[in-house]
Amino acid sequence: MTRTSLEHFNCSLARTADIIGDKWMLLIIRDAFYGVQSFSEFQERLGLAKTVLSSRLQALVDGDILDKLQTRPGVDRHIYKLTPRGRDLFPVIVSLVQWGDKWIFGAGKEPVSIMDKDQKAPIQAVGVQARNGNFLQPGDIAFAPGAGADDSTHALFASYHAKRAAGEES
Repeated sequence: MTRTSLEHFNCSLARTADIIGDKWMLLIIRDAFYGVQSFSEFQERLGLAKTVLSSRLQALVDGDILDKLQTRPGVDRHIYKLTPRGRDLFPVIVSLVQWGDKWIFGAGKEPVSIMDKDQKAPIQAVGVQARNGNFLQPGDIAFAPGAGADDSTHALFASYHAKRAAGEES
């Protein structure tokens, strides 16, 4: 099945989903955070066909999420490690795990606990915070065109704000 590229969207979420939006890619990234590095370990943990795993790993390498490193010179064996760009996905992965713990498994039924190694206690829920440290809810924020917004993004927000001003909800 061919995936449709979202590269034409002037949207950070769409472009990110283009790189990591596949369920297998998210699980590969999760496993990389667990410390999985070899093709065989990924395959054993995920049960993917070699061709599927190979294409997903290559896409993550192409997207600069994983580095593919040769284990020894002259040996055709590689390991995969998170790049700085991949490590920056840490709060995203943790947030998705916490969402699944809350809404899929339920309190007290979490399959994996994410623990602070020093405190030996579960971490707090990931949240969106204001600069002053207060946690924000969806009603506490506003979206506006950013510095990289193109004409279509400006038009989208102008239309959205006009509808809001007229009392229409979308």
